[in-house]
Amino acid sequence: MNSKKSFLIAAAIFALPVMGQAQPVNGFYLGAGLGGNDLQKTDITGTFRPVFTKLQGESNEFDTGYAGVISLGWGFGNGLRAEIEGSYRRNETDGHTLFDISRQKPVGTASSYGGMGNVFYDFDLRGALGGLSPYLGIGVGYIWHRYDDVGFRDNTRLGKPYENTYNSSGNSVGSAPGAFAGQVIAGLSWPIAAVPGLSVTGEYRFLGTTGHTFNRNTVSGVTYVADAEVDNYNHSVLVGLRYAFNARPAIAAAPAPVAAARSFLVFFDWDRADLTDRTRQIIGEAASARSAGVTRIEVNGHADRSGSPQHNQTLSVRRAEAVAAELVRRGVPRNEIVTRGFGEQNPLVPTADDVREPQNRRVEIILR
Repeated sequence: MNSKKSFLIAAAIFALPVMGQAQPVNGFYLGAGLGGNDLQKTDITGTFRPVFTKLQGESNEFDTGYAGVISLGWGFGNGLRAEIEGSYRRNETDGHTLFDISRQKPVGTASSYGGMGNVFYDFDLRGALGGLSPYLGIGVGYIWHRYDDVGFRDNTRLGKPYENTYNSSGNSVGSAPGAFAGQVIAGLSWPIAAVPGLSVTGEYRFLGTTGHTFNRNTVSGVTYVADAEVDNYNHSVLVGLRYAFNARPAIAAAPAPVAAARSFLVFFDWDRADLTDRTRQIIGEAASARSAGVTRIEVNGHADRSGSPQHNQTLSVRRAEAVAAELVRRGVPRNEIVTRGFGEQNPLVPTADDVREPQNRRVEIILR
């Protein structure tokens, strides 16, 4: 329980320079988490008096218990965060071995509590996975470890009740032996869109200490002064919440500007719907101007006010259909083209009835 209990802090520190761009937290934040805790099996080494009996083949195993943390931190806006944390862990005894023999009726609870200082780095996934942000952290601090009647009770010794338990309270009233601690943390956070700054977190934490010495051992109701040393290695999985006070609502990206519609004009001779070389050239330019962004091409036919309205309506449709046929011939899919005839309803140049006006005898090709 000396150098062999060194933690992975150095490795975690060396890993920091290779971490990627982070999703930043700015300013103060509060965090809390609750979950399960696995306290590793520990050997009990040392002696107890009055005859300085050496502890041999003695160990404790523990059930899965629970853990809770609460923290206050500061985000630097570049992915780095620093925080102070208070934690509590508790596990019931699941097995006790003495002289390499498993004993009946293991009893007692082990608990740990203390404070840590942590440094985190948040990875920025650029909005992928719905805003999911992984993070890694390391921490150092001080942890107190408490045993409450940890050991066993059975009736296997000459048919009489027999117990062997350890208590931390023998050090002083209500106290527990403390030790320096370190931890490594890996987690994920999910932002809650409805509450800017609030995130759900999920974490794995490994916490270990440099060892704890208990000085009280009870055997069959007799309390001895002991020198019993135990390990304290914890694996915790926590779910929690983190709230950053300075978070601002996400600003929605501005919609891409809609490209302005382009239009081309094709003019016709009086009472005609056939295409000239010049009109075919303009229609070719319209077909060439069609790009990946164009989803519809409007072909609107018009006529001047010479002739009857019924005749002009039919003539405007024929003109639109002629232009559409030329567009298709030049590679434009027919399902992208919408043809309409407006007759003499929308003149470019207003005129009296029965007036021939060349600019009103036209087809408008509009690319949208």
